[in-house]
Amino acid sequence: MFETYIVQPVFNLLEFIYAIIPGHDLGIAIILFTIVIRLCLWPLVHKQLHHAKAMRKLQPELKKIKKAAAGDRQKEARLQMELYKERDIKPFASIGTLIIQIPVFIALYQAVLKITNDPNSLLNFSYSWVHDLSWIRQLGSNINLFDETFLGLVDLSRRGFENGIYFPAVVLALVSTYMQYRQTKLMMSNNQDARKLSIILKEAAEGKETDQAEVTAAISKLMLYFLPFVTFIFALIVPAALALYLFTSSAVGYFQQSLVLKEDAEEMKQIADEPEVVESAPVKKKKVASTSTKKTKSGSKKKRRK
Repeated sequence: MFETYIVQPVFNLLEFIYAIIPGHDLGIAIILFTIVIRLCLWPLVHKQLHHAKAMRKLQPELKKIKKAAAGDRQKEARLQMELYKERDIKPFASIGTLIIQIPVFIALYQAVLKITNDPNSLLNFSYSWVHDLSWIRQLGSNINLFDETFLGLVDLSRRGFENGIYFPAVVLALVSTYMQYRQTKLMMSNNQDARKLSIILKEAAEGKETDQAEVTAAISKLMLYFLPFVTFIFALIVPAALALYLFTSSAVGYFQQSLVLKEDAEEMKQIADEPEVVESAPVKKKKVASTSTKKTKSGSKKKRRK
């Protein structure tokens, strides 16, 4: 089912792009494929980034809630959920985006392996409407026309360490790592004084109470270096086509995050520039009696005296 409903559609989308672009360059097809996937995920990514920014801004208020709860976990959780509901924040909104991206990446990995290991899969694993494209028909006549390089320079089927060092694949792994670092750093808070996670865990083992916000900041600081390191190792052991995908995905993700941050900055500037409306307290009007009423009252008083 995974191959039928996930891998084959991804494979055919990549093959379709590869077949219709001028020059039929597999590397350019992977870049365009990645951009298409990121654009399709943009509504989810947009929400995810806004929630991530909102969660960062809530850290001072979450600290106040922790102090107000005074160690009462149930009260703290209740106050946090009330705060999230008040600000319309869903803490686990980013999980949906991650769940969607993982199967797509696995499917692309299998699709690239199919293409690079057996170019005939372009004929055997394609849908009928893709198989009828002119370039695919030409490949059916002569499969040797298939070129698995990127711009004629990088063999996308090779790995960084395979029968020695393949430097083009290593370069792709390095630039993928750099873009992953930039993308991760962009969404991090500028908390330079965040303590190391090891110190926090050591204090927790000694019985000291831990601050969740401080733990989150420490994990984020750790991820800044851990994620790029994992990306580099992974990009070296998979075909260069996957390293190219990782680089493009991180580059597009960086651009999308910059766009959201710019939107947030413009929104905050617009709010700051709005004139502050001060509501004046309603003025109570004193009832002033009319002159005729006064005269009648004074006349009645004189009659009583008489």
